[in-house]
Amino acid sequence: MSVTQEPIAPRKSAAAGSATFAGSNSRKYNYFTPKGRKASHYEDMTVDVQPDPKRHLLQDWIISFADGTPTYSESWTAAKCSDWHVFRAVDQEWERTHYQRQSTIVGMIANVVDNGRRSGAVKRFDKAWVKVLQDHLGAYKHAEFGLGMATMQAQRYGYTQMINNAVLTNSSYKLRFAQDLTLYLGEIGMDLEGFDQDAGKAHWMEDPIWQGVRRAVETIGGSTDYLEQYFAVNVVFEPMVAELFRSGFIMQVAASQNDFMTPSVVAAAEGDYERNLANAVELFRMLVLDETHGTANRELFNGWLMKHGGEAKNAANQLQPIWSQPRVKITQFPDVLEQSHNRLRAIGSEIGLDVRPLIEA
Repeated sequence: MSVTQEPIAPRKSAAAGSATFAGSNSRKYNYFTPKGRKASHYEDMTVDVQPDPKRHLLQDWIISFADGTPTYSESWTAAKCSDWHVFRAVDQEWERTHYQRQSTIVGMIANVVDNGRRSGAVKRFDKAWVKVLQDHLGAYKHAEFGLGMATMQAQRYGYTQMINNAVLTNSSYKLRFAQDLTLYLGEIGMDLEGFDQDAGKAHWMEDPIWQGVRRAVETIGGSTDYLEQYFAVNVVFEPMVAELFRSGFIMQVAASQNDFMTPSVVAAAEGDYERNLANAVELFRMLVLDETHGTANRELFNGWLMKHGGEAKNAANQLQPIWSQPRVKITQFPDVLEQSHNRLRAIGSEIGLDVRPLIEA
C-alpha cells in the first residue's frame, strides 16, 4: 500500500529580514511621513526612535512605573495635540550635528580668549567695567545654569523623540553657556589684580538687583509641566530678561569699555537662542493651530504667559541699576526694555498669542 505524503507548509519566521514588504530593498526608512518630499537625515535619525503604542508597539508599553503610569504619557503636560509626531525641529539638530556645533562654539570662544589675553586686551578694560563683569556677568551665569537644569528635567517627559531632542539641545546650549561664562571669567581674572571669582555667586544670592531674576528662574524650575518650562524659558524669560541683559547691555556697552572679548563670548548664546526660539515657536504654533485642541491650548499658553511674564517683568525692572554702572554710558534702560517688548510681541504674533495684557499691565 502506498502512502501519499502531504507537502509541508513553510514555517513563518520572526527573524529579521525574513519577510518581504514594500521597501525591503531600500536603504531609506519609510514608516513615517516626512515633512518634505523625502525624509531628511534628521528625520531618519529621530522620528519614531522613541516608541509609541499608538504607532508601532503592538503589545503596548513593555514597562511602566509602579503606579501604572506608562513609560511616556501624554498626561505629563496640560497641552493637548491630535498628533504629537507631526512636530519637526526647525534646526533639524540631532546628536552628531549638535556635538559638531557645540565643538565649533567652544573652539571659537577659546580662540577669542587666548588671542585677547595674549595681546593684553584684558588689562585695557575700563576699571568700572571690570567690576560689572565680576559682579553681574558673574551673577548672570547662574541664571543660565538654572534654565539649563530646568530644560534638562523637562526633556525626559516629551512624548516624542523630536520634542525631546529640541528640549534637550536647548538644555545643552544653556549649560554650555553657563560653563563658557565661568571659564571666561576665570581666564580674564588671571590678568586682573584683585578680581573676585566668588562675587557673582554672592550677588546672585544676596543682591536685590538679581533677586527678581532668581525668583523667575526658580519658578520655571519648580513647574511640573514640561511644556510650561519650555514655554517659560523661550517665549517669556529669554526675550524679557536674558536678551535684555545679554544683547541689550553686555553686547551694546562692552566696546565702549575697551572690551571686544566679552561680546564674542556672549554672542554664542544669542545664536543658541535663535535656534531654540525657532523650535519653540514651531511647536507652540502647531499646538495653537491644532483643529481639535487649539482653542484650549491658546487659553493655556496665555495663562503661562501671564504667570511667568509677571515674574520676568519684575526681574527686568530690578536689573535697571546695572545700566548706570559703566563709566561710559551709551544706552538707556527704557530703550532696551522697549526693544524686549517688541521682541515679545513678534514672538507672540508668530505663535498666535496676544501679549498686550502682559506688556500693558
